[in-house]
Amino acid sequence: MLTSKEQKRVAEEISNSSNTIGKGTVLEGNIETYGNIRIEGKVIGNVKSKSKVALGNSSNIQGNITAQNADIEGEVKGKIEISELLVLKATAIINGDIITGKLVVEPGAVFNGSCKMGAAVKDIKTGDASLPSRSFNTPQEAKLN
Repeated sequence: MLTSKEQKRVAEEISNSSNTIGKGTVLEGNIETYGNIRIEGKVIGNVKSKSKVALGNSSNIQGNITAQNADIEGEVKGKIEISELLVLKATAIINGDIITGKLVVEPGAVFNGSCKMGAAVKDIKTGDASLPSRSFNTPQEAKLN
């Protein structure tokens, strides 16, 4: 059985991991990760991360995105729920609703849908309940922990 210290260390290692879906790759199915993920290819399914999601210029997501932070340069068709900061770069095309703590929209970004900001976003739940949760509802809570 893992001790509290060991659980914290394992959770920290997992949340510091990085994943990449390369340009030209097509993935059908849902993605769940505790770490960061960068997507340059196409994903047909939902993307869920306890950390940051970065979508490159060539990315295309047909599904919902749930994460702590996100930078989007590509195209998304689906709902986006970000607990802290969402950045829509100039090349971003969003067709769906946004729920986020803070939003930055660069000139040139396209957004078709509704937007709710500043509301407390629900915890990001992933499939592995054995690992401790690292999501925070506000930046102030993150500083306290």
